[in-house]
Amino acid sequence: MRPSLFRIFIRFLKLGLTAFGGPAMVPYIRTMAVDREQWLDERTFRLGMSVTQIIPGATAMQVAAFVGLRARGGPGALAAYLGFGLPAFLLMLGLSALYFSTRDLPAVMAAFKGLQLVIVALILHAAINFAKRYLDSPAAQLLACVAGVWLGLRGNPILALAVVCVLSIFVFRQEQGTLPAKPERIDTAPLRFAGLLAAALAVFVGALYILDPELFRLGLLMIKIDCFAFGGGYVSVPLMLHEVVEVRGWLSGVQFMDGIALGQVTPGPIVMTGAFVGYAIAGVTGALVATIAVFSPSLIFLCAAMPFADRLLASPMAQRVLKGSLISLVGLLAAVAVRFFLSVEWGVVEAVIAFAAFIALRMKADILWVVIAGAAVSALLL
Repeated sequence: MRPSLFRIFIRFLKLGLTAFGGPAMVPYIRTMAVDREQWLDERTFRLGMSVTQIIPGATAMQVAAFVGLRARGGPGALAAYLGFGLPAFLLMLGLSALYFSTRDLPAVMAAFKGLQLVIVALILHAAINFAKRYLDSPAAQLLACVAGVWLGLRGNPILALAVVCVLSIFVFRQEQGTLPAKPERIDTAPLRFAGLLAAALAVFVGALYILDPELFRLGLLMIKIDCFAFGGGYVSVPLMLHEVVEVRGWLSGVQFMDGIALGQVTPGPIVMTGAFVGYAIAGVTGALVATIAVFSPSLIFLCAAMPFADRLLASPMAQRVLKGSLISLVGLLAAVAVRFFLSVEWGVVEAVIAFAAFIALRMKADILWVVIAGAAVSALLL
């Protein structure tokens, strides 16, 4: 028997309350959906995991939406998406309000300075992990360096991503599809639902254009960031940094780092930093607009891609483009780590805290506890 939309929402709401670590939540989603609820089988779940790797969006959010899609179609995907993301949004909203009202207090400033040190360690840690996984050849290393240097020169990261993906089509000809194509009848229901979501998003953006030009620009920017977030939520960090800090000046570099830090003490994907940006611009309304805009395109992509999942995974070109996006991610993250490093006022205590955080992360300590410890120690010592 198919689950109700309310049951899907509640199950993912419970998971969303503890969704720390982003992609680390995928095994928990699998246990709930495959073993406990039996909404789909193991092969179908693996198919969903594969598809979410080659379309933009935060991985855990996309996997949650896939489960809902297979359990109850488009409405099920939306219910899962909302349930899984709601706790992160509400907590980020509360922390953003607290941040902008108390950031001048000495203890709060010291705590956030510690969080900035942890974020430097976190981004460097992520860059190293991605480099070990995806830079498997001199060509990949060279392309990653090109992307990193380009961002270091304040170039547009989306351009770097696009160029590396195009080059990867020709450089990595050995990349092949992961599953054979199957001449099955295409189920067009998810495609129709994707069309409805796209139409709703267009109406939403149009209303913003009429009501508030600033919110319109915010929404349009977040849509663009999500459309290019191949490889998971971390891709959004260099994209958002470039657009929010350098191009528009909505936040300072330090404030943006604080937003990422808050994203690490909330459940859900790092791209929830978009809600922090939105709150800085237009309060609660801005946070809501930014969140809707930064998550909607990836849900549309997922629903539109599912009828063609087997064919998409069998496409060598799709695999090469994915590889290129992941390679560019390494370079972009490395450049962001350098930029954040240069934004911090360093001293002996700061260096010790950052180094300790980096070692803890390399030893696979839970990110949440590293962030909390960094803030607590900094509030006492800085």
